Amino acid sequence: MSDYNTFSDWELTSLLKVGDRMAYTEIYKRYTGVLYRHAFSKLHDREEAKDAVQELFAVLWSKRTNIFISTTLSGYLYSAIRNRVLNAISHKKVASDYIVSLQDFAGKEEAITDHLVRERELANLIEKEISNLPDKMREVFELSRKANLSHREIAQKLDLSEKTVKNQVNNALKILRVKLGSLFFLIFLFYN
Repeated sequence: MSDYNTFSDWELTSLLKVGDRMAYTEIYKRYTGVLYRHAFSKLHDREEAKDAVQELFAVLWSKRTNIFISTTLSGYLYSAIRNRVLNAISHKKVASDYIVSLQDFAGKEEAITDHLVRERELANLIEKEISNLPDKMREVFELSRKANLSHREIAQKLDLSEKTVKNQVNNALKILRVKLGSLFFLIFLFYN
């Protein structure tokens, strides 16, 4: 039996792709602590941080055959936990905003217009579909549409070619067009 703790990240990743459970276990042992600490430092909630790390490793195993790591294993895992942390923070903000809006509603006794409710639902639907994009594609799309970065700026930031960035944005738009159907044109109202 091999001593997996002496294997490089690259070797472990190669073994993981072919379903080697011991390689997966070594990756888990090697990175779970640092990923948990990072998640906890941002979320300030032990259970949420544990859940984020567990979800990351569950997805890593389930998608092991299709995993594409363009940089290093540690960089890939860090990006993945960062995305999960950002999603958790985003969900907290939505919940917090909802509670505040309910308090405002109760305090002012004003009715929420149908238009505002539909706009919020549409925004949530779009955000949900964006969050379902593959991690790298979502990151590129959000940098393009939310941070308003050019393809060149995104390429430099993520160490990708401009053509790859353009393809990722175009593929994201195609996926969203299919998922959102006739509502697709409204994305540009929110993200342009």
